[in-house]
Amino acid sequence: MSTRADDWDQHWLDFSAVSESAPATKYRRHLAFQLLDVDANDPTVRMLEIGSGTGKFAEDFCARYRQSKFLGIELSRMGVEMSLRRVPSARFIKRDLLLPSEPGQVFDFQATHALCSEVLEHVDEPDVLLRNAMAYMGPNCKFVVTVPGGHRNKFDEYVGHRRHFTPEHLKELLTDTGFDVKCVYAAGFPFFNLYRLLTTLRGKKLIQEVSGTPSSIVRIGTLVFDVLFRFNLLQKWGWQTLAVARYHGRS
Repeated sequence: MSTRADDWDQHWLDFSAVSESAPATKYRRHLAFQLLDVDANDPTVRMLEIGSGTGKFAEDFCARYRQSKFLGIELSRMGVEMSLRRVPSARFIKRDLLLPSEPGQVFDFQATHALCSEVLEHVDEPDVLLRNAMAYMGPNCKFVVTVPGGHRNKFDEYVGHRRHFTPEHLKELLTDTGFDVKCVYAAGFPFFNLYRLLTTLRGKKLIQEVSGTPSSIVRIGTLVFDVLFRFNLLQKWGWQTLAVARYHGRS
């Protein structure tokens, strides 16, 4: 895997504008909110995002649940800085969850809810990342995970995807790591699958089309798929893999 593929400061420079507005990203955010099922009237909600990027999910979450506490953990210094400017009411820390913690990086956050969206496919040891993330979770924390399914295309390889997951593989990973898996999904049939097929057909051209300001073909595709994605199925046949689990605490 190239060094560039794992350079998240460069990644957010190149792709943050398109990534946040992409139909697939918005679809995942919609599913995340649906599966987290947060009580807007609960003042004890503590939301943990593993891989908080540039803070778009944090911005949406904190706008919806103003009484909640939010912690984002992000590998990229640039991502943390952008998130702090974007959501000053939330807390963000720069940490590599594949490595032992440094002084001050672990504290008693006791998350009631957690999200790890499109992160595990980027690392060689997702179990290590998940175990280190447990330090920020409270007992019975509800945990939602999204990872890509289906085959890897040229863009996936370019941005550092090590693997894609079936629901069975994701369930096995979470169970082996110590989570109680409640359900897994293969979401996105039929239109998310179609979207993935079209991005595969674009091949290396897609890398240029989504770098910086979105091209006209990207803008048109976004409008079309934003509508079509409303009709995706959640349960099966789709290439967006998700899981809902619980963390019951360390024994």
